[in-house]
Amino acid sequence: MIPLTAADIGSVAAIGAHCDDIVIGAGATLMQIAHRNPRVVVHALVLTGAGTEREVEEKNALAALLSHAPRAQVRLTVADLPDGRLPQHWGSVKQHLAGFRRGCEPDVVLGPQRGDSHQDHRLIAELIPTEFRAHLTLGYEILKWESDLPNPSVYTPISAELARRKTRLLADCYPSQASHTWFDDEAFLGLMRIRGAQCHARYAEAFVLEKAVLDLATPQGGSA
Repeated sequence: MIPLTAADIGSVAAIGAHCDDIVIGAGATLMQIAHRNPRVVVHALVLTGAGTEREVEEKNALAALLSHAPRAQVRLTVADLPDGRLPQHWGSVKQHLAGFRRGCEPDVVLGPQRGDSHQDHRLIAELIPTEFRAHLTLGYEILKWESDLPNPSVYTPISAELARRKTRLLADCYPSQASHTWFDDEAFLGLMRIRGAQCHARYAEAFVLEKAVLDLATPQGGSA
């Protein structure tokens, strides 16, 4: 089982099928983690887009995401698996995740959630717990054409300034996605506003919790 504690987060593993998934799903949360822990190390794995303009966009976006924490580190790996066909490359996806897992020991794992209708997202969500077996794993949501938004169980309240910083970053760093009807400030702010209303905040990002332990026996700062 996986304990949920208030310990500082010094290392994060962030996993996405496509360049922009991580920032769409958890960009503001990563910015808040870096604000509290300016030396945080973000290990990021994206399974598609290597060698294309999408990889350049992702590098620029993650650098901008943590620009307010100059001592933070981003260790990004972008693979070259085919977009939209990850289930056909199950073995390669598993291999990339296994190699990524060997290179980090995160305090929290951020990735897609199992109920995502996109086949690439869903496969990664199913495989993450097979590699990160003793970690707190949060499944982020990705707004898109499919009507597949989850009923989240974990919320990260964020300020209006931070919400707008995230939407500006998405617009500035991912010009290749501007033609999508759902890829705009109103859509992203609207979802964050809804999640904020659900947790008594102005804005929020929301996640699906894989598993957690409520420890009522261990004294603070010690062991039972």
